[in-house]
Amino acid sequence: MARINDHYRKLRAGYLFPEIGRRVAAFHAENPDARLIRLGIGDVTLPLAIAAVDALRRAADELGTAEGFRGYGPDRGAYDFLIDAIRAHDYDARGVTVARDEIFVSDGSKQDSGNIQEIFGAGCTIAVTDPVYPVYVDTNVMAGRTGPGDERGRYEQVLYLPATEKNGFVPGPPEGSVDLAYLCSPNNPTGAVASRENLADWVAWARERDAVLIFDAAYDAFIQDPTLPHSIYEIEGARECAIEMRSFSKRAGFTGLRCAYTVVPQALTGSDADGARVPLNGLWARRHATKFNGVPYPVQRAAEAVFTPEGRKQTGEQVAYYMTNAARLREGLGGAGFRVFGGENAPYVWVRTPGGTPSWEFFDRLLSDAHVVCTPGSGFGASGEGYVRLSAFNSRENIDAAVERIRETFRS
Repeated sequence: MARINDHYRKLRAGYLFPEIGRRVAAFHAENPDARLIRLGIGDVTLPLAIAAVDALRRAADELGTAEGFRGYGPDRGAYDFLIDAIRAHDYDARGVTVARDEIFVSDGSKQDSGNIQEIFGAGCTIAVTDPVYPVYVDTNVMAGRTGPGDERGRYEQVLYLPATEKNGFVPGPPEGSVDLAYLCSPNNPTGAVASRENLADWVAWARERDAVLIFDAAYDAFIQDPTLPHSIYEIEGARECAIEMRSFSKRAGFTGLRCAYTVVPQALTGSDADGARVPLNGLWARRHATKFNGVPYPVQRAAEAVFTPEGRKQTGEQVAYYMTNAARLREGLGGAGFRVFGGENAPYVWVRTPGGTPSWEFFDRLLSDAHVVCTPGSGFGASGEGYVRLSAFNSRENIDAAVERIRETFRS
């Protein structure tokens, strides 16, 4: 008899986004003429930048010639042209040094943030901010690092750090010790961004306690405030304690094209069963080579094009478009009396539900009365109860219509 992995059964009945899809499908089946505005799942809506599309075409044409054909990619899955573009624009430009062999290109930060836990021992303890992107917790549940979950969705053996209005939705490090701590800035779902001082506190804590920070910077392109850090490696000492993940999904509309990368510094180590120090870079390289054959060549050429002058201009205009949407959500709902957060350095607006209405109850009312889809905050963690997330990834017309519908719904 094939024995299943029982840890999967500890997961809550429905992953957040499929549950949203189920409820929306049920509503649509009963109301086929309703025109829904979807501000729930954070998928981009603008077409790919022309620079990326042109690069895709050229690369596809290359593969159709004897001279330009390529099979398997390099050992680590990435070509030097993309690695060097990443180093120049995401790191050198910020005064940060990252070596070629420290960058691992993949098909998504979601996958990397879930897969990274494989290189750590099953007994490692973890901490997450709450609310948080569900993948961080769920993949550790699947791996058996947690106990069972409670009715609020919190699992035993996970240290939850509440992100609340009181701390600006950016908690600092705990007083105690854990082995792994997941950070996301700009944060999904709250839209809050860690300050340089906050990240310095985290780095100092991690180095003192021999912990590893897993830093998700998938939304860094949306930071508008020049004083805020885009990379944890802007903080002195972070190369000795942090792994960083970045994505082309939101910065360049690659949600369907799939390209991201993870940085694992050579200076970052863990310990084996005997206490000897082991470089994590080599472990991740082995995992990467064993389970992944690399991002397709045309996609890597498209990602490279994002860093060209044309690509930077075009994707920058798209980011600005979404950030204008976020501002309209903030201002429109704030003017209607809602408590609104985020949306200034991130494409997400975090809204407190009126009168302490439970998140899913508010979701259902927006769906049924306003025909607007949001994301219930409780789906991101217990501290998200009483909030919902709205995404700025939509057309200007839909954003304005959604604001007006929500205002009308709660005006009556």
